Amino acid sequence: MGTLSRTLLAPVAKIYAREITRRNANFDDGRGVVTLDRPVISIGNLSVGGTGKSPMVAHTIGVLRDDGRNPCIAMRGYGSKKNAHGTSDEADEYAQRFEGLPIVAQPNRTEGLIELFGTEEGEAVDSVVLDDGFQHRRIARQLDIVLIDSTRSPFGDELLPLGRLRESADSLGRAHAVVLTHAESVSSADLNALRSSVLESNRELHIAVAEHAWDGLQIGHRQEPIGLLADKRVTAVCAIGNPEPFVSAVERLSGSLSSMLVLRDHDPYKRGTVGKLVRAAEGCDAIVCTEKDWSKLRHVPTDRWPCPVVRPILRMRLVEGGERLDEMVRSAAKQAPE
Repeated sequence: MGTLSRTLLAPVAKIYAREITRRNANFDDGRGVVTLDRPVISIGNLSVGGTGKSPMVAHTIGVLRDDGRNPCIAMRGYGSKKNAHGTSDEADEYAQRFEGLPIVAQPNRTEGLIELFGTEEGEAVDSVVLDDGFQHRRIARQLDIVLIDSTRSPFGDELLPLGRLRESADSLGRAHAVVLTHAESVSSADLNALRSSVLESNRELHIAVAEHAWDGLQIGHRQEPIGLLADKRVTAVCAIGNPEPFVSAVERLSGSLSSMLVLRDHDPYKRGTVGKLVRAAEGCDAIVCTEKDWSKLRHVPTDRWPCPVVRPILRMRLVEGGERLDEMVRSAAKQAPE
């Protein structure tokens, strides 16, 4: 960011910082906080952009279901950033992955959850997973899990709009657990340094470490090994918060990367964008996109594509602290809200 831009944005950053401080002070005093009659587990982050939140939410839903629970997901739904079918990207992604999962996707999550609990479907819900819930403090929670991308440390970063932080790393003081994601992309020394910085913010935090990797490829209803791309000429596209891991994986695993379209996060994939993608893929063996992007592209008629659309099966693996984190999730789901 240039000096002129910083000068212009500095007053805005100060106003934003004051508002965050005021807002957090109110919530710390309990003002405006709503306690639901079901236990709540929040999964969020400190910064804008991707941190691997969706895989962690999916993992948490899996832990709860394996424990005999019937959870629901509550997310903001990104308001106007809905796809052409009136649902959000993440809501579509979760609905595809978890059959029968109740999903509340609207800006007023409190109101949406109360409405859900008043329905026959909602009566069976016994726990809530807040997607992107760390800043959504209006809803009281039994467990606060914060994700930090190991490749983008929040320490030394600045608040919006000068930096990427929604709130400072000092806010980790109210978290219960931190998951350091994308650990496969950093050195052990950098990971340990980040771990130390996190603990300086809150010595009581449980820290888990997660790695993300492609575990296979999905083509329609068919699964294939990732080696399928090794000798293929591909076009790749993504509209996610942190595209670097996806771009790196495509470059590493494909035989020849013909073109790469990196769009803004939550791009709606309007007709013009789809047309551009179709033209870029002419003569290619495959189009590679993320599951999040596919939630919007899957409605495009199959005969429109010049080649198969392939999306990676992404697996998040907790390589450190996973058992303890899962136990914290199970324990939180058994707590009676106070």
